[in-house]
Amino acid sequence: MIAAVANTEKPSSDVSINAPSTASRAILQRQHAQQQWAATPVRQRLAILKRARHRMAAEPQRFADAISPALARTPADTLATELMPLLDACRFLERNADALLRPRLLGDQGRPFWLRGVTAEVRRDPFGHILVIGPTNFPLFLPGVQVMQALAAGNSVTWKPGTGGAPVAHLFADALFASGLLPSLLTITADTVAASELALAQAPNKVIFTGSAQAGKDVLALLALSTTPAVVELSGADAVIVLPGADLPRVARALAFGLRLNGGAVCMSPRRLLALGDTMTALLPLLERELEAVPAVAIPGGTAARLRTLLDQAVATGARLRGDLNPAAQRPILVTSALPTMPITHADIFAPVLSLMTVSTVPKFPDVYAECPYALTAAIFGPEQASLDLAGQLRAGTVLINDLIAPTADPRIPFTGRDASGFGATRGPEGLLEMTAPKAVLIQRSRKPRHYDPTGPPHAPFFAAAIRATHGATWLQRLSALRHVAKIAMKL
Repeated sequence: MIAAVANTEKPSSDVSINAPSTASRAILQRQHAQQQWAATPVRQRLAILKRARHRMAAEPQRFADAISPALARTPADTLATELMPLLDACRFLERNADALLRPRLLGDQGRPFWLRGVTAEVRRDPFGHILVIGPTNFPLFLPGVQVMQALAAGNSVTWKPGTGGAPVAHLFADALFASGLLPSLLTITADTVAASELALAQAPNKVIFTGSAQAGKDVLALLALSTTPAVVELSGADAVIVLPGADLPRVARALAFGLRLNGGAVCMSPRRLLALGDTMTALLPLLERELEAVPAVAIPGGTAARLRTLLDQAVATGARLRGDLNPAAQRPILVTSALPTMPITHADIFAPVLSLMTVSTVPKFPDVYAECPYALTAAIFGPEQASLDLAGQLRAGTVLINDLIAPTADPRIPFTGRDASGFGATRGPEGLLEMTAPKAVLIQRSRKPRHYDPTGPPHAPFFAAAIRATHGATWLQRLSALRHVAKIAMKL
């Protein structure tokens, strides 16, 4: 994913900052609107989302046209990867959010005996105001789902689009406003660094960030000063592992798809290919044949310069290149004889480049995979049971078996990273609950709560016996301790 806040981008000179009194009034108005929105029944909130979904579905081409033409994709790709999964996620919320956000009453089972008379429930409160900082590479789907989840949970939202993402963000907001959402509940900012800085300065209650690892660290450093919680979906350098017995023509097609999609500028694009020696030998000609049909894409100057450095380093330490660097019309580049210690094998770079690493034995796959600090997704191709066994050994937010990228758009599943790829969840039930804070409500219904009474010397043996009666290793030990509890209790 492309950083939502690029280090090279400079604040635009035409950004004006409101006077504190005006800003304060706007924040107070937003807080009032959010409180009313949070008090609105969930079903009524979801009804607005449903009407907005129907509006967006009625004019798909308009949404596709609003997304930057600079992205390397066909109109069909845009509809399939942006609008379709966004609307699927909205429908998931319509069907499930009410139950997921409902207070959860805790019954008697599992409650400690000494808390009898206390009833408990867990509620999900909206945080208040959520700041969504979106990426450039998928300007509608990724932040759009997060905005919908935040609104469904009862929050107000500020959406800072990635570069070039403002037009489609405004189109999305217009659909919600026309469906009944108060404009004060959703603000779309400019797509500049200055807009990010201003939005962060306005004390959001939680931040949902999608972008590069470095930009994420910069945002987290600011949030640490105010202990503001965050969900951060950061970079990936994802691996494809090919086990013995894999369908190699399928693997080659999948890799070509991964390097073609959005010009290879996807956080889940394959960057590392791990296989045994004979598997790699058999796969390479199939892969090269499939890559012939992958169109060339233009890559930014800064990305090209970084890629050149990485390729030069790889070649200097023994790697070989299949393909040439041509930023104006970049075709896929294969880095063969790559080693897991090479910087290119753990670089979060948005370019159609794939490092091929030969692994000596199947048990070594987890170790070679773990050399990279990013742990967003991994794909395994091979017999299903062997792939499942390996999946359990990989540290990743998502593991796909015999496919890559596309199944992660399922609205039922969370999307989450680990290690340098971030933390927290977006999408799925877990993503919705990220927009809320748990609140426990405990009701004491006992007329004579004994814990108010001071303790004395006789109480220590009582509690010691009660502990043994509750947690003794055998039923005989527990029964003996229970009898002891009864005898002491008669004397208290």
